[in-house]
Amino acid sequence: MKKTSPYENRQKNIRTLKMPDIDVWENQYPDRDYVVDLSIPEFTCICPKTALPDFAFIKVSYKPAKVCLELKSLKLYLVEYRQVGIFHEHLVNKLLDDLVKACHPRWMRIEVIMNPRGGIGTTVSAEKGKK
Repeated sequence: MKKTSPYENRQKNIRTLKMPDIDVWENQYPDRDYVVDLSIPEFTCICPKTALPDFAFIKVSYKPAKVCLELKSLKLYLVEYRQVGIFHEHLVNKLLDDLVKACHPRWMRIEVIMNPRGGIGTTVSAEKGKK
């Protein structure tokens, strides 16, 4: 009998997974195109197959419009993933959906670089809008 992780069957509901709100603040230069680059080197989530921790380096780049992401609330949002079993491909798309919903940027790109496990490293990226 094949043993499955308690996280494995939760992937069908990943789009509706409720996560903490991400706060924003008013951009004083909404008329100017500029790029904000964020680096998150200590991200952790759960492997849905093994229930073991997965570690990643996340890069977020975006062109703000009316608001910018507030970093403390972003950190609290990301910490919640320590309890979430999620495939790498779902992770990058969930992050993109939630961050775009929070700040409605002109453009956003998210790259998730997973630490290698079993000799395989995974990098997944997604973007919204035109740079």
